[in-house]
Amino acid sequence: MRYSQSGVEYGALDAFKRACQQAAATTAGMLAQHGLNEPQNVRGESAYLLETSDAFWAHVEEGLGTKNLVADAMGKLTGQRYYKNIGIDTVATIVNDMITCGALPISVAMHAAVGESNWFDDLQRSSDLAAGFAEGCRRAGAVWGGGETPALAGIVEPNGMVLAGSAMGRVMPKSNHIVGQVRDGDAIVLLASSGVHTNGLSLCRAIAEKLPQGYLTELPSGRAYGQALLDESIIYVDFLRACQRNQLQPHYAAHITGHGWRKLMRLSEPWVYWMTNPIPPDGIPEIFQFICASGPVDQVEAWGTFNMGAGFAAYVDATDAERCIQIAKAAGYSAWVGGRVRKEGTRKAVVIEPLHIEFEGESLRVR
Repeated sequence: MRYSQSGVEYGALDAFKRACQQAAATTAGMLAQHGLNEPQNVRGESAYLLETSDAFWAHVEEGLGTKNLVADAMGKLTGQRYYKNIGIDTVATIVNDMITCGALPISVAMHAAVGESNWFDDLQRSSDLAAGFAEGCRRAGAVWGGGETPALAGIVEPNGMVLAGSAMGRVMPKSNHIVGQVRDGDAIVLLASSGVHTNGLSLCRAIAEKLPQGYLTELPSGRAYGQALLDESIIYVDFLRACQRNQLQPHYAAHITGHGWRKLMRLSEPWVYWMTNPIPPDGIPEIFQFICASGPVDQVEAWGTFNMGAGFAAYVDATDAERCIQIAKAAGYSAWVGGRVRKEGTRKAVVIEPLHIEFEGESLRVR
């Protein structure tokens, strides 16, 4: 199976993103009246930055995707509530994008659009969502600052919810700004994920429809497929905070989400990201092995869609690699060196050497 078969075609989505970036760039002159500047090459990165004399201010807008549909289905099948995890997931997908520029989140807002206002009549589900969102904010070291709950009959399905949100953060001092100045030979340190996080869920849902037991299909561990899909996402803010506290400055950082491992080459400059050790120390997580076998989903599609066990990447000087790993572990994360940055003329690519997978630059066009 392919992600495009589930209704997600990156080509169309990315073309619109590029069109928006071009139109948005024409508004940058409005900043002068506020005494602000726009840093170079910020458009197309995971977070938008505004520059002041003493800091960079970051803004991110992100959405959960369709993971809550899995929670709804599992709720009907088991009676168990998963919306606390959904709340954490929503915060995670926002703040993990923010920290790629070196900004720590300060304020997070929720946008919860429903088809009908009676979605909130299920008080347990609503309170679980609120508790999870608040817990995600605490883990990110941010305040939950507000939000919006529109009822959009005719746009959102009657029993549906579209979850998204935004965040404001700050890079201070300005020297903490992660600007993307990677170098030949830089180490790529990977931080383990907890599972699918918030990307590829449309494909995961399509696979469930094919299975005789659907979301209740047992994995080798005995866990239900749907339960494993709903494991809460890891929030990586404490990793960045620990790097800053220990004065370790990443040259670049990537949140491995949509587009899977292709996100490692988000920078516009031509580099080859040569991954020689992509597998987490504990192996490919069970959920991804099951998805690949049950789809079936081939390896190229899987690594180009899912995080496959690595949710975040930090590019650091090779001499700092081991220290970066120890900083990550001390902050509670599993981390390892996954590969190196290499200069190969004008080539831009991600090469996953042990699996003989190569993603050329044209396969990621988000800027």
